[in-house]
Amino acid sequence: MKRLATLLGRILISVPFLVFGFMKLSNFHGSAGQLAALRIPLPTAAAVIAIMIEVLGGICLVLGFKTRFWAWIMFLYLIPVTFVAHNFWAYSGSARGVNEGEFVKNLAIMGGLLVLAAFGPGPISVDKA
Repeated sequence: MKRLATLLGRILISVPFLVFGFMKLSNFHGSAGQLAALRIPLPTAAAVIAIMIEVLGGICLVLGFKTRFWAWIMFLYLIPVTFVAHNFWAYSGSARGVNEGEFVKNLAIMGGLLVLAAFGPGPISVDKA
């Protein structure tokens, strides 16, 4: 049961990264525009980096390849993402609740990434093969 649970955990943690990474990729100019609206320096380069981390990191987590490395990279990536893109304290009204949810969701994902960084991918992984 532990073997399957660790595999499923890695897959579930990867889902938001893969979904949002592919969404950014499919609408690259819109993604860069959103980063520019947030006043992120070099928004086009930032969009490329975000896509690489989300898609490549997500795939590596699913496979269990260099899991500890990617878990740390993705954890560190989520720190500025969480505080810049989901800064709920900067909003009021109905938008506030949406951003609070995104903020808390990111904290939960960061917790899962720290567990992967600390304990590794589990036995069903490329790292363990």
